[in-house]
Amino acid sequence: MIRKAVTATAFCALMAGAAQAEKIGVAMSLFDDNYLTVLRHNIQRHAGDLGVEVQMEDAQGDIARQQSQIENFVASGVDGIITMLVDADSGRAMSKIAEQAGVPLVFVNMLPANIDQFPESQAWVGSDEEQAGELQATEMCKLLGGKGDAVILMGQLGTTGQRGRTAAVERVLQSDACKGVHVLDSQSANWMRTPALDLTTNWLTSGMQPQAVFANNDEMALGAVQALKASGISMDDVIVGGVDATQDALAALETGDLDITVYQSAKGQGEGALDTVLKIARGEAFEQRVAVPFELVTPENVADYKAQN
Repeated sequence: MIRKAVTATAFCALMAGAAQAEKIGVAMSLFDDNYLTVLRHNIQRHAGDLGVEVQMEDAQGDIARQQSQIENFVASGVDGIITMLVDADSGRAMSKIAEQAGVPLVFVNMLPANIDQFPESQAWVGSDEEQAGELQATEMCKLLGGKGDAVILMGQLGTTGQRGRTAAVERVLQSDACKGVHVLDSQSANWMRTPALDLTTNWLTSGMQPQAVFANNDEMALGAVQALKASGISMDDVIVGGVDATQDALAALETGDLDITVYQSAKGQGEGALDTVLKIARGEAFEQRVAVPFELVTPENVADYKAQN
């Protein structure tokens, strides 16, 4: 009888512990993106370390799909939600859904348009996109000697990354030290390598001969590199820069195909987002804005970042 009582008590304790395991819904804008894949994996890894269950959903770039995923998370009774938005302006709708349901919500990476009107149980964890553009443009301007023709490959229009990084590049190029750099054209390649390859090829076939390519992210920078090399242009003659410090970009830096990138910490953002949503869910003190700094990566310090993302 004593053994049975002890066994029953242990079983009840086990079930109680299991019932306390927190479940977090994670709505990602797109699984099929190199940087966001690393971000997603960091959230999953950190959740495993903490013993927290996460449910990942892919919006596939569709705002309506992402909103439906947020609604489904709420209906399923998750303890909190993390979302990487498809579009900054859609943050208002996602915020309202979570607020009305009383579910903690943390935006990761993309800065939502409603950040200044956050409810008490919501936060943002990401990086200052303008800092990325400023670091990129300042270093590339130096490599150009403050003059030359350039093109800008922008991310998906309307995203905070596209807006912030592009605005900062344009601002730096208007400074006295860089006003000799002339932007021939700026177009979106939607963060992707193949569209960037096609767009750069079109520029080259139209007669443009840029001495620099400012890309809002690494995937587009690598697409530009492919197009330039396919056209027989030596990478010694063109300065190409990206953002994110993905593994492919770091390898291109080592071979000399890419000149610079800017490290965006997927580890810092992923862990920070999960830690923050758990703090909100547990009623602990938290910061509503957690900024993870960008860092310039060059051929001289590339080895320091090989294991970061």
